[in-house]
Amino acid sequence: MKIINNFFLIFIISFTNLLADTSLEFNEWKKNFRILALKNNISEKTFDTVMSDVKFLPNVIKYDRYQPEFYEDTKTYVTKRTSVKKVQKGTSFYNKNSSLINEVEKKFNIEKELLLSLMGIETNYGTYVGKMDILSSLSTLSYDKRRSQFFTEELLILLKLIDSNQIDHETLYGSWAGAFGFFQFMPSTIKNHAIDYDKNNHIDLKNPTDAYASAANYLYKMGWDKNSHCFYKINLNDKISKKYLNVSAKKLVNKRKLKYFKKFISNYDDFNFLDENLKVAIITPDKDIIPEAETLNPAYIVFDNYEIVLKWNRSLRFALAVCTLKDKIKNEL
Repeated sequence: MKIINNFFLIFIISFTNLLADTSLEFNEWKKNFRILALKNNISEKTFDTVMSDVKFLPNVIKYDRYQPEFYEDTKTYVTKRTSVKKVQKGTSFYNKNSSLINEVEKKFNIEKELLLSLMGIETNYGTYVGKMDILSSLSTLSYDKRRSQFFTEELLILLKLIDSNQIDHETLYGSWAGAFGFFQFMPSTIKNHAIDYDKNNHIDLKNPTDAYASAANYLYKMGWDKNSHCFYKINLNDKISKKYLNVSAKKLVNKRKLKYFKKFISNYDDFNFLDENLKVAIITPDKDIIPEAETLNPAYIVFDNYEIVLKWNRSLRFALAVCTLKDKIKNEL
């Protein structure tokens, strides 16, 4: 018992010392980041006001290392996010906001089902936008070495948006990764695509009007084509070369015309309604991530619209879920 107690005491002391060291290093990071922020024309007043209470958040690092996109198999991931309950909630949200949604669809030429799907998967139709202090989250990820440059740039952009009074810093509570509002926009997305749709001189992405129109504007600028396709599930034979099997969302490679893959797809006749000259890629999202996953199953042919969703969130499973929920909602409206 004495040995166990001593071991526990050593653990507590070591853990406390580790937190103390991290705190000191984080405070040093804040001093250096302040210099960088001022060099980027962020006012001292804004910086000192909004960054004074920023803290290192250990849980943010934990979440960054363990995301569902990286450990759930495709069937589990997609099924969870496209349930009957999710579809019902989406149709209910549409019924309550149909005037706005129909107006935005017409103005930006983006299907309402796609926007409803994205909002449903991102925040369950605005009911869960996240409770993390975004300034602390971004600061923690900027301090962390893994993706420091990316999150440093996002934090600088957010401070500029606050400095120019486009965003109220007191509303900045969202995801652990710094995403904000009903559609979980990162600061760079807010800067480039968010719009003040209700013309009140303030962008509020926790308001359906600004949020919905901003998401439509984003998809429109990215090139979504409402007359095109997203994906179809296929059955592959073992004659296909592995070089055609995309397992990463970073960039889809080795695209070919659909007809090129005909000899590798056993259910090819199911897609005789498609233009065989369309360029497609093949994804196998479970391989290289899920232990003991099959190499050729599940597999999908994906089109340009699928890659548009990947620009929104670089996850093969996320894009599959969005397009799946989109189709389910369309069947109900």
